[in-house]
Amino acid sequence: MEQEQTARVGRRLAAIVAADVAGYSRLMGLDEVGTARTLREHRKITDALVAKHGGRLVKTTGDGVLLEFPSVVDAVECAVAVQAVMAQRNEGIPQDRRMLFRIGINLGDILIEGEDILGDGVNIAARLEGVAEPGGICISSSAYDHVRGKVAVEFADLGEQRLKNIDRPVRVYAAKSRDHLGIVAPGVLSSNAEAKQPLPLPDKPSIAVLPFQNMSGDTEQEYFADGMVEEIITALSRNKQLFVIARNSSFTFKGKAVDIKQVARDLGVRYVLEGSVRKSGNRIRITGQLIDAVSGAHLWADRYDGALEDVFDLQDQVASSVVGAINPSVTGAEIERVNRKPPNSLDAYDYWLRGLALYRQFTREGIDQAIGLCEQAIKLDPQFALAHAQLGTALNTRQVWGWSNDPAADASRAVECARTALALGTNDPVVLVGSAIALLHCGGEVQFADSLFEEAIRLDPNAVFARVWGGWAKVLLGDQHAAIKYAQRALRLSPLDPRVAFAEHVLAFAHFFLGNYEEGLRYAVSHLHRVPNHPGGLRAAIACNVYLGNIEAAKSLWRKLAVLSPSDRVSETGKPGRHPGRPQNIAKLQEAYRIAGMPE
Repeated sequence: MEQEQTARVGRRLAAIVAADVAGYSRLMGLDEVGTARTLREHRKITDALVAKHGGRLVKTTGDGVLLEFPSVVDAVECAVAVQAVMAQRNEGIPQDRRMLFRIGINLGDILIEGEDILGDGVNIAARLEGVAEPGGICISSSAYDHVRGKVAVEFADLGEQRLKNIDRPVRVYAAKSRDHLGIVAPGVLSSNAEAKQPLPLPDKPSIAVLPFQNMSGDTEQEYFADGMVEEIITALSRNKQLFVIARNSSFTFKGKAVDIKQVARDLGVRYVLEGSVRKSGNRIRITGQLIDAVSGAHLWADRYDGALEDVFDLQDQVASSVVGAINPSVTGAEIERVNRKPPNSLDAYDYWLRGLALYRQFTREGIDQAIGLCEQAIKLDPQFALAHAQLGTALNTRQVWGWSNDPAADASRAVECARTALALGTNDPVVLVGSAIALLHCGGEVQFADSLFEEAIRLDPNAVFARVWGGWAKVLLGDQHAAIKYAQRALRLSPLDPRVAFAEHVLAFAHFFLGNYEEGLRYAVSHLHRVPNHPGGLRAAIACNVYLGNIEAAKSLWRKLAVLSPSDRVSETGKPGRHPGRPQNIAKLQEAYRIAGMPE
């Protein structure tokens, strides 16, 4: 028996193909039975293609397969045929439901052990599969040298790549898109790649945290999964050694079938964290995996189970693990974060999360509902600083945007909420920002608000809205260069967040006061494109147009502003929180508004 087994162990040169389904876990979460059935149907077809091209199925691993071919040409032609068939089968299927294979091919020496194959040749193929785009094919240089000019597909040289657990760099080639072959083009090779250049990577480790999947089977728990991600983003942001993309940019990918590499290119980060949250009764499970989007390598993955009352400890564990995976030199002791005091009641926490989700819809109805939920959270836990701050912010928004039935009462109450929140949580940057916004707009306390924004940035260098509204405070104080730096940093930290458009409002006014009217108008127009009915954006566009000599355009914009904000008057220009307090700036704006037709 031993002699028979020994005889079956040997080595040979072979083409190894590794393939798996991109985002299989997400598809299973959407429809477990249907996904399993679809995979079985696909495999009947792909197995026939493998046999047709002389390949051998070595083994299956869940959604993945390992294949061996005597010829690397046959291996590549089979992979091309598989991707073409898959493209046809995916026609008419919603994008987020499509099943896409990633395929890696290597030509190398393998160890044969019974029916199995082992060794570096196999490992490299598996790592190449991880580098491939969904629907794409990546091959090693050894495979490329043998297929060049012999197969009906072109390859792009991706250069040498560091692959996980491979001790030497591997030169990688990716299949280019051919419509008649049905191959999905890698993002770096897409026809419009030159139209949108990837953002340059920051000079420090950079990360985006994608929305976690809600695995609870209860759509009402969606807010809980979203709140979990926000807590992790906040914890990561407090580490000054990290560049962390803000929550709202990450959440533009919510509910979509994502390509991790494309996400990283769109956001300008190296690392992407994805995961899931399952809440059942009094138990919670958090899973996460950290991916190096440049190499495709999985740097870290883990699962955390615990009781619901331990949710804050679980969040900290996940955040600390991610930091350690990005940079081993970053330890828990070096993570500069001010621990947020957990609310005494998880029901209050739930109310706050629900209110936050509604607030971010940014509708009159949503703001009203958010106010009610924050009030319920405070009733349950009067010491909950975040709820007081969020209530003040919501009241401020209702008052500033003209959605209030009693603007004076809402403004007064917003200031009161801000002061209460500050008394309870001055070491929390989120509390500082929310309170400062209310004090800035409803209280006219520009200097104090400015100091709160600066403290929030000190505690959390990635606090986007500390920079957006801190930039507005700088405009009001007459420090236009500082305002521009704040706003530009906010745009970089959260490039896909629709609400970061308010940074363009800051830039429009800052450039106006510096005399850069064309630049100011450019930002005002861009801002209004994203937030068409924002009175502040209209005011900036009016002022810039007047000083550029576009008087008719300015008058047209004033007519629109008069409908949205009929109480606007030239004499109100110096009102605290609305326009700069410096006399020369007030006079400059008043002149522009008069010319545009605003009443005195």
